[in-house]
Amino acid sequence: MKKILVLALMLSVVSSYAQDVKMKGSKVWATLADVKYEIEKDEYGDVYVPVFGKDILSIKDQIVEVEGFIIPSDITFTDDYLILSSLPISECFFCGSGGPETVMEVRLKKDERYKYNTKRLKFRGKLTLNTDPDNLMYQLVEGEFLGLADDSY
Repeated sequence: MKKILVLALMLSVVSSYAQDVKMKGSKVWATLADVKYEIEKDEYGDVYVPVFGKDILSIKDQIVEVEGFIIPSDITFTDDYLILSSLPISECFFCGSGGPETVMEVRLKKDERYKYNTKRLKFRGKLTLNTDPDNLMYQLVEGEFLGLADDSY
């Protein structure tokens, strides 16, 4: 009886954790594409400020699971920070045809680790929105590395 009770408790904890994920898979990147820009002025000239659509606002500060490719940079090889792209490096925002809505900063939880590679990886964390032009507009905080994405090659 005691074993059954412990098993039931463990299953309820696991299922409640899984329910915390508001959105996952390719739907996350499709939702993040719902952004427009307003032009504002600062001391250096025009600044493009993101205006997030209602679908993006519905997952703001929610737990999401996102898949993507790590974009190498000097900062990428620190233990707790990386840039994730929905597109491979040849097509990403920094190197190819993707827009700023195709990348996000990932800040990992303390002691969370990942191993850099060129395959599609999966991360879970809280999606936050940013309007500071010195950082990317999408940020995944309290991130966890979940391993290779299911459809990796």
